[in-house]
Amino acid sequence: QHGAYRAAPGTADLAPAPCPPALLRLLLPPPRAHHPTPPSAGDHGQGLVQFVLAAHEGQRNTRLFWAACRAYEDGIGPELVDPLVDAARATGLSEREARATIASAARLTGR
Repeated sequence: QHGAYRAAPGTADLAPAPCPPALLRLLLPPPRAHHPTPPSAGDHGQGLVQFVLAAHEGQRNTRLFWAACRAYEDGIGPELVDPLVDAARATGLSEREARATIASAARLTGR
């Protein structure tokens, strides 16, 4: 059978041999360097604002809440509060409604 693995005859009952650490290091991909970058709203933040601006009546609050959750999950929530409020107001929500929705998203995401 093509592609099927078979144990060598007489070895089926044997436990696999441990892999030497030197060989394991060669088989594993190199560790990725973690370069923390300061949170920045950037293009992603603009995309979330545009998502809110594209909301139609009946989906304005839901879109704002979704966008605010993503912003807080991505660490850019505080930077996007005012742009999201402005976008929500442009769709017809009041500032009070918008800020309450964004505050709910912050609480839900634990930020």
